[in-house]
Amino acid sequence: MDIGRRIRQLRVQNGLTLEELASRTELTKGFLSQLERNLASPSIQTLEDIAEALGTTLAKFFAEEANEQIVFTGKDFFTDKQETQTIHWIVPNAQKNAMEPIILELQPKASSKTIVPHEGEEFGYVLSGRLYLCVDGDLKGKPVRKGDTFYLTADRSHYLENRSDKPAAVLWISTPPVF
Repeated sequence: MDIGRRIRQLRVQNGLTLEELASRTELTKGFLSQLERNLASPSIQTLEDIAEALGTTLAKFFAEEANEQIVFTGKDFFTDKQETQTIHWIVPNAQKNAMEPIILELQPKASSKTIVPHEGEEFGYVLSGRLYLCVDGDLKGKPVRKGDTFYLTADRSHYLENRSDKPAAVLWISTPPVF
């Protein structure tokens, strides 16, 4: 890791000059400049002081930010095709994130798995077809058609059902990830 580059990156992010960082850390402007240009190496204690002055911890300071992917294309998706449904994980490794978006395709007369009550929220946007959102054992369900959305707290069991003779698809986002 390029420690000097990381110090400079965080300093600039925080809108600090070398002089302001020097004041906060009780280090000299010249020494900090040498650190940023990798002409000097800080002790662990000094690095900890710098990290604190920059509003972070050593753990976060050293956390890899290596080219965090923020745009995903079809080639990044993972698809799990089952007999009655296909799940497209459209953000790889989303289970490590706060939310997990999927595209769920349900075949005619098929249901999604029942999501058991959990802390969090669920959001859906119907991309095609007509589905029924069944919550807390309500077998009648609430109809949701193409272009409709649903939103609920996840403290109740729920699932989607396709009662039609045509496939249906929904963008389903869960917090935290449950799929």
